Amino acid sequence: MTADTAITRHHQQMLTLRSQGKTLLRFTSQVQEVVRASGITTGLCTVFLRHTSASLIIQENADPDVLADLETFLSRLVPEGNGYRHSTEGPDDMPAHIRTVLTHTSETIPIMQGRLALGTWQGLYLWEHRARGSTREVVVHVTGY
Repeated sequence: MTADTAITRHHQQMLTLRSQGKTLLRFTSQVQEVVRASGITTGLCTVFLRHTSASLIIQENADPDVLADLETFLSRLVPEGNGYRHSTEGPDDMPAHIRTVLTHTSETIPIMQGRLALGTWQGLYLWEHRARGSTREVVVHVTGY
């Protein structure tokens, strides 16, 4: 079967992740497991976060200093405080929404030979922007053949 005659398949699964407050939580292996279970060897994997105060990023997965520096930079760029109108859930509420706007709520990763085509040093992270831990839902949609 060639790409021209292949029937495109779809596979979708919800992941539930528990964050421990402001942190970057790597969940590459869970997404890779969904790709494996799909049986799709060539295609695309879209990962979508169903929240507005956390985000998804693809970033360095070897040196934790990279993640710490990213956290420091974003906290300086979008400080917490009482200067926002929207503060229903506390002083980190609106800054969390702004941080999400500056990052992503979805990522699309190619699938090659049944695996995520991430680079050697790349990992997929949930970036929790709130001080308290939360349960976060991530939709993983795999399409291809």
